[in-house]
Amino acid sequence: MSDHLSGIRAEVDPAIDLADLYAFPSLPQTGRLVLVMDVFPNARPGALFSDAASYRFRVRPAAIAADHPGALFEVGADEDAFTCTFSSPVESDADGEVTQWGTCVLPGGEAVAFQVNDERGGEGHGVRVYAGLRLDPFFMDVGKEVETRAQRRLAFLPMGTNSLEGVDVLTIVVEFDVARLLGPASGTVFAVAAETVTAGPYPIRLERLGRPEVKNVLMSENGVDTANKIVDLRDLYNEEDPFRLGPHYLGAYRSRLNANLTFFDALDGKLDWQTDQDGTHPLTDLLLADFLVVDVAKPYAEDSYFEIEHSLLEGRAHATCGGRTLNDDVIDTLYTLIVSAFHGPRISDGVDRATAPASREFPYLAPPNPDPPMPVSVPTPAASR
Repeated sequence: MSDHLSGIRAEVDPAIDLADLYAFPSLPQTGRLVLVMDVFPNARPGALFSDAASYRFRVRPAAIAADHPGALFEVGADEDAFTCTFSSPVESDADGEVTQWGTCVLPGGEAVAFQVNDERGGEGHGVRVYAGLRLDPFFMDVGKEVETRAQRRLAFLPMGTNSLEGVDVLTIVVEFDVARLLGPASGTVFAVAAETVTAGPYPIRLERLGRPEVKNVLMSENGVDTANKIVDLRDLYNEEDPFRLGPHYLGAYRSRLNANLTFFDALDGKLDWQTDQDGTHPLTDLLLADFLVVDVAKPYAEDSYFEIEHSLLEGRAHATCGGRTLNDDVIDTLYTLIVSAFHGPRISDGVDRATAPASREFPYLAPPNPDPPMPVSVPTPAASR
């Protein structure tokens, strides 16, 4: 799944387990950017955020790196963060149920307060914030995706099964006026990442997230990476700074991606990507720059995921906002990219929408399912072989 259960640490504490990240311009109001962070996969009614963690969106201005064809983007050190923390559970005055209060600290140090599950959210200083239980907007046929990797052939069916049908997730939605919060000189193109870190003066990174399925699909162990078959790289990768990978495990990440990307390219019986003499895949450096890239000056489009990167790879200007919207079918985009390099028909997992589509009005995600299904175990390629 997108980033659900992406490592042992995430499985132990679902409240800090990042499931998805979205970034897109607001449709009702121009000049506003919407950031969505989902955590706690398969959340049940009454699920709450951790009061021992901070949930943080990180935003940096980005520029196209004309002389650097691998990473494609130049991302500087200037950064704006939106950091949300939550109180210990408290009894609600309205109905006696347990709830939480949250605070979102803005880039300038101001704070916006809100109550969890209050659909009105909190508002102030050009920012709206919502946090609470909603229907998970992600969708894919997990079983067929795992079977594809286990059997080393495209196993998707024309009519797939949405493995996330009816499940809920905890979400944080932050919508803000870009010029007011980030300044008029910040430009229109931004690199966006999300992370959970321990609360307190010395935060330790617990999870990080940029593009969907980097950890669970692209960095999965498919038996083709000869450099490392023992260590689950996902927890190591989760500890990395989204904008600057450390040198210690960089070789392991590169080896895994080079091997897996070649593996995926061959699933349709032909090779569409040409690796370098040293085995480096053309997408490796681009995907290791693991953050969403969104242009708030371009038109909103629900299928905009990877459109900016795809345009740059083909040497043309991008036409949409990029980033990632809530209704985007990113699994189809990912598989079409890595298997066929966008040459030929779009590859589909047979699932085209979530349980209920997200709206275009704040807080965007559909209301939660009051009776969600019980979680089921996620199969692994090794167990499916």
